[in-house]
Amino acid sequence: MPIDPQNTLLTVQAGLAQLSTLIVSYSFSAIGAIILLVVGYIVAGLAERSIFAGLGHIHGFDQTLRHFFSKIVRYAILILVVIMVLGQFGVQTASIIAAIGAIGLAIGLALQGTLQNIAAGIMLLALRPFRIGESVEVGSIAGSIEEIGLFATKLRTADGVYILAPNSTLWNQPVRNFSRNGVRRTDITLSIGSWNDIDGAQKTLLAIAGAEKRIRREPAPIAFLASLGDTTVSLTLRYWTSAADYFSTNIDMTKRAKQTFDSQGISIPLPPPEAPPPEVRKQ
Repeated sequence: MPIDPQNTLLTVQAGLAQLSTLIVSYSFSAIGAIILLVVGYIVAGLAERSIFAGLGHIHGFDQTLRHFFSKIVRYAILILVVIMVLGQFGVQTASIIAAIGAIGLAIGLALQGTLQNIAAGIMLLALRPFRIGESVEVGSIAGSIEEIGLFATKLRTADGVYILAPNSTLWNQPVRNFSRNGVRRTDITLSIGSWNDIDGAQKTLLAIAGAEKRIRREPAPIAFLASLGDTTVSLTLRYWTSAADYFSTNIDMTKRAKQTFDSQGISIPLPPPEAPPPEVRKQ
């Protein structure tokens, strides 16, 4: 069958016209997409900086949380911009949003423990049951706080051991913070022979406490009879110091009390001798 040149020409012209229309249409879509990407990137950056600066005006709001929330806002805007760009090219964004939701659900189930640590980290940073440098005890974990992260908290024990504790572990247990109140009470108990002058021993303990500058005058130190034994009595010296001076003062005061008692003749009774073994008694 002979080819009609006129029909062929018309077909080619129609194809070129359609191609030209598509090129023009996609060119505008591409230009619009580029503009959306540029504007979205700028808006995301501005939003991130605004959120970061705005949260900084909230007294006590943690630096890590400021970064965390500002980054979330930034990435949320960028994801929205990408979805809008895909819509420019005729992509069904509803299916993309559904896919993102399904992926997010799958990731959330797979990282359930990790997300618990993140949630606990946010609560720890927001409510601040402890801060960097404070000495705490949480369950079987005790030490000085070195860093609070979104996933875990770094601690250093009194003997220099490094501990990395998951935030969920620290959040789900009562926290004993030894540094938060700034002051701590100390009880030093010494046993002396019941024949000693108890009132004089109490005055001696109070005089030792009064000469120590690290001991606070309010509340005032007190010395009292703690318990009675067959041949001994236990005296307790109770005083308050700053949290930073707790251990050093305790060590020094215990040593000073023992040395003063020795110098004043306040005796500490020796334990009774052990009974000899049966074979020795038979001899």
